[in-house]
Amino acid sequence: MAISIFPINADFAAEVGDIDLSQGIDEVAAQAMRDAFWRYAVLIFPAQSLNESDHLRFAELFGPLETTIGSFRDDVKLRTGDKIADVSNLDTNNQIWDASSRQRMFQLGNRLWHTDSSFRHTPARASALYARSIAQIGGHTQFADLRAAFDALPAARQQTLRPLIATHSIFHSRAKLGFHEFSESERAALPEVKQVLVRKLPESGRESLYLASHVSGIEGMPSEEADAVIAELTAHAVQRQFVYTHRWRAGDLVIWDNRCTMHRGTEFEDLRWRRDFQRATVADTANSVELMQA
Repeated sequence: MAISIFPINADFAAEVGDIDLSQGIDEVAAQAMRDAFWRYAVLIFPAQSLNESDHLRFAELFGPLETTIGSFRDDVKLRTGDKIADVSNLDTNNQIWDASSRQRMFQLGNRLWHTDSSFRHTPARASALYARSIAQIGGHTQFADLRAAFDALPAARQQTLRPLIATHSIFHSRAKLGFHEFSESERAALPEVKQVLVRKLPESGRESLYLASHVSGIEGMPSEEADAVIAELTAHAVQRQFVYTHRWRAGDLVIWDNRCTMHRGTEFEDLRWRRDFQRATVADTANSVELMQA
């Protein structure tokens, strides 16, 4: 099975054609997709018609699946199975949520630049997001290439960053939005974790920053200094030359490499337009600090 790859940028983001992900995918096509993924970090598969099983089967081509964070929360009744993250603006009755929805407050954090599951001991390798219905206006997703951002730093700066270890917490990113209402059981289920600040990707040998709004500190560094370093690096990484903005079409499936990208959702009228998106997330092989030490 031959597929077509249409790069959007030389080494960042590409569209993939001549494949129907609802059908069986042979190993030749699967390997071609993986090879393209390691190179471009963001792949777009337009005009797909997928059920939940199709979606999960595709994601598993890139590794084992995570259990959604919703399963750790006290207030969430899942609209989907526990391997699918519901990133829609819909409640369990498939109606648009209201302004006081706790789920809405939690998901507003997706509008911050972040990396999926960096707040878990074993973070995410890849995320595959499928658009079932889209907002009429807004609701785009922006991706930042953290490999190119690292390459653009002076060599001396790269050297100072390589040994640094950051701490990550989902509660830190939500606190930035003024959302602090988490139970003891929720906090216990997702404790703060350590991740490297610079990753080396085994498939390409390229180095990459590893950033997220979840970063709550840097080991051995005063909090104000750490906050300044993360703010500086984030501002550098999301400059226009490193960013691809995806304008969704219903039926798009986009998969991205969480090890070397950040992303964020842009605003839309979430109390007006239905936006039904579902995500399957592939776990990495180990904690990033453990991988560095191996």
